[in-house]
Amino acid sequence: MASSTLSALPISSSAAATSSPESLRLAPSSLSPSSFHGNKLLIRRFSSSSVVLKWRGPTVARISSSLPTTKYDPAKVPKWSARAIRSFGFGELEARKLKYPNTGTEAILMGILIEGTSSAAKFLRANGITFFKVRQEIVDLLGKSDLFFFSPEHPPLTEQAQRALDKAIEEKLKSGDDGEITPSHILLGLWSETDSAGQRILETLGFTDEKAKELVNYIDEGAALSSR
Repeated sequence: MASSTLSALPISSSAAATSSPESLRLAPSSLSPSSFHGNKLLIRRFSSSSVVLKWRGPTVARISSSLPTTKYDPAKVPKWSARAIRSFGFGELEARKLKYPNTGTEAILMGILIEGTSSAAKFLRANGITFFKVRQEIVDLLGKSDLFFFSPEHPPLTEQAQRALDKAIEEKLKSGDDGEITPSHILLGLWSETDSAGQRILETLGFTDEKAKELVNYIDEGAALSSR
């Protein structure tokens, strides 16, 4: 994957299967809880351009300090926050763990909730949208993948997921303020992708255009406070 290369070693916990995001529907199998819950996340800077994610033991992933865009000149894109990068990294890892052939909008949504410390994750939880609810909705919406299907080492972004990231950049540029692109901008990007798996799951769990407006105000208030 272009600038968001994620290099992950095999994940130790058993990965059961769900379906491919937003496209394939495969045969049934069992689904295991996320291996990321209940573990302590360790972050180590590997170089000036990458961050290493660790889970109580061997390194499991290295991700770059920027995310891919097909719409904007990367040199002119505002900096992505550490939480945004971690959210994306966890989403891509979850796509691999669940044996997805791609990283879709639903995987990025899971990544935001798995990372858990961002304003976007807190906003979702405050509105009753949790990781386990999202995961169950994914199974209900997309089905389960074949037990013997193996996702690629670097699950490529779906077109909808890439557009959602580009929309996150657009939301940040539209605000006109300095600062970083956060998971809140990514969440708005996911919501803008009508009929994508991530957007449909958010809608099913009660997220609305009004909630999106609340989130925009929440972002604006946070930016105003940080500039004082």
